Amino acid sequence: MASSANRTLPSAGKTTAKVTSRVALVGNPNTGKSTLFNALAGMNVRTGNYAGVTIEKKIGRCNLGGPTDAGDHRVIDLVDLPGTYSLAPRSPDELVAVEVLTGDVESESPIDVIVCVVNATVLQRNLFLVSQVLELGKPTIIALNMIDTADARGFVIDVDQLSKNLGVPVVCTSASRRTGIDELKSVIRAELEQADSESVHLKQRDRPLPSEFYEVCSELRSELVARACTTESLSHRAAAEAVLPDQYLIERMLLDRGGEAERRAVRRLGAAVLPAISAAREKLADKVGDPIDMECSARYSWAARSLQNVVSTKLGKPRNATDLLDAVLTHRVVGLVCFFAMMFLIFQCIYSFSSYPMDAIEYGTGLVSDWVTAIVPPGMLRSLLVDGVIAGVGGVLIFLPQIALLFFFLALLEDCGYMARAAFLVDRVMTMFGLSGKSFLPMMSSFACAVPGVMATRVIENRRDRFATIMVAPLMSCSARLPVYLLLIGAFIPSASYVGGLLSTQALVLMAMYLVGVVVAIPIAWLLKRTLLRGEVAPFVLELPEYKVPSASVLFSRVWEASKAFVVRAGTMIFAASIVIWFAGFWPGDHSRQFEIQRELERLESIQVAASESAAEDEIVAETPELEEIAAQIETLEAEHRVLSASLLENSALGHIGHVIAPVVKPLGWDWRIGVGAVASFPAREVIIATLGTIYSLGGDVDEEDEGLMSALRASKWPDGRPVFTVPVALSIMVFFALCAQCVSTLLVIKRETNSWFWPVLSFTYMTVLAYFGAMLTYQVGTRFF
Repeated sequence: MASSANRTLPSAGKTTAKVTSRVALVGNPNTGKSTLFNALAGMNVRTGNYAGVTIEKKIGRCNLGGPTDAGDHRVIDLVDLPGTYSLAPRSPDELVAVEVLTGDVESESPIDVIVCVVNATVLQRNLFLVSQVLELGKPTIIALNMIDTADARGFVIDVDQLSKNLGVPVVCTSASRRTGIDELKSVIRAELEQADSESVHLKQRDRPLPSEFYEVCSELRSELVARACTTESLSHRAAAEAVLPDQYLIERMLLDRGGEAERRAVRRLGAAVLPAISAAREKLADKVGDPIDMECSARYSWAARSLQNVVSTKLGKPRNATDLLDAVLTHRVVGLVCFFAMMFLIFQCIYSFSSYPMDAIEYGTGLVSDWVTAIVPPGMLRSLLVDGVIAGVGGVLIFLPQIALLFFFLALLEDCGYMARAAFLVDRVMTMFGLSGKSFLPMMSSFACAVPGVMATRVIENRRDRFATIMVAPLMSCSARLPVYLLLIGAFIPSASYVGGLLSTQALVLMAMYLVGVVVAIPIAWLLKRTLLRGEVAPFVLELPEYKVPSASVLFSRVWEASKAFVVRAGTMIFAASIVIWFAGFWPGDHSRQFEIQRELERLESIQVAASESAAEDEIVAETPELEEIAAQIETLEAEHRVLSASLLENSALGHIGHVIAPVVKPLGWDWRIGVGAVASFPAREVIIATLGTIYSLGGDVDEEDEGLMSALRASKWPDGRPVFTVPVALSIMVFFALCAQCVSTLLVIKRETNSWFWPVLSFTYMTVLAYFGAMLTYQVGTRFF
């Protein structure tokens, strides 16, 4: 058996422990695999992505205890593989699991022992995956997890008989209660020590599939070797064998038409191998019938044989809490009511509770800005630090509360067992739009922020469904669009009431803006699933796990990992984009007068503050002619500063872009200033408020409720005297922001989640085109009525 290269792990003492082995954890979703991984590895975990894909990998260092011949402790690398129902590699996560288990990842050492985690309450279903794992021919241990739940449900499991039937060690564990962990470590250690001395577990096991299947596999392999030997670079059998997929993947070629195994064979040997594979499938079908039906039937029959004399039931088995809860939570009517109430509660919690830490982050960012302003004189360096660096960092950190809360609720729902029920309830509705039930929660989350919404699609196993959800999630109106809606609705939408004041025009327009994205997302998802993401309809395989009390360590571990991943990966790119936008708004104007005004304002303000404090100490009236004159000077300089800032922005690279695109945005009813606001808001949609404040000489610290900004917008005129902002223009801007991809953080996260620039570019392109034509249609139709 191949062993991995020796590695060392620094320890707290003077000695180091040798890491000589790699052990993989594999299992179905909802078997407690992550909890077991945390119990074995503790806090000694590092995370990352597998080479070339965004499937997350977790590797933990596990000390098995007991001295070795060298006097050290046996320390292993524990690899937590993606949860999967099968080793048929049809999705990226399943392909990663197969590649790691078969040693087909060149950058990683091979796996020495496999620990297959199974749910003790649904043994026969979990043994489907076990049968595939055993066919890999590696030393295998079965971790019979949730044994306490099985006992509570009245199941009695003869562990020794199960071990005898399977031919591998079986260990009972309860990862949530930390029972059986030491025994599992001992068995892993024993397997590793025996692996090099005797091939005890590599003996011929009871093969679950018919003998005819393995005969056809051998014939196919010989055919592929013969074809490979005919190429110029492969002159002998050994060289041909080297480029072939391993035996397990050759078996999968026959069983999975159009699957990853078949595509890998085409990449290695060329499309000429497809006729040989098709001929082998026809031969297999003649012998055993449909290969897919044959595999399912054979593996479940093998599972039933393996459980003979293993599982029995106690008399008077009680109806457990899971059955009672499911009678309500999975009911066709009551279950949906409970589901939407829960989703509303989660959405409201994310929207409400995140405001406090977000305000604290904003306050902290302001304090840092004030501190830098106090010690750095006015100039380009201060502008870079305050408007570029600090604003960029603040723009990254401001998302953290929403991301942390969202992933906390996602982990809570998944770990307690409700996530599967939620997907089951809404799957029928989502299927009509080409999505799955698991798409609903990420889309709901995107109403708070599309960044965590896109990241939440990780719970969707099927690649096509996941990518389709990623592409439509940004269409949901996030909280960043709300300031734009509030400003324009408050300034230009008449406040008319209906139904005795229960409904108002402004509330209806706000609701319409939120519905625009939902309505547009339906045909977009449908179109994607029939073009770029077309393929066989993925079966919605779902296992309803037992309800259980969530593990605090698992919850906070997932929140920490998601938050860290966002700051490290997406945050760096968001920060860089903020610097670029700052530079585009700063260069190439002459800012010397602007900085001179800032210095004079700071001098006058310090005199004003000192005089006010002195007057307060002497208990005299602070309003003196000198102070009134200083206040008048400050007001004059501030007005000049606002006008100068607006002029500098208009003549900057960003302003020139606005004038260039003015003819393009004119059909939308916009002038160049609105165009600049749209371009400047690319890093974040809400930036348009500050940009409009600067353009209209009010400063960049205005908000959506600023009466001065509303008045300036109402007073804005075209050269011919017509008002720039009208009801159709306001609606046009809102529709544009409801549909556009004006959020660089979302696009960068899409890139990270898809591991490709194609999807964020497609998202930006189709959403911008949609937004443009939607805004133009809104304006052109609106002008006929207003």
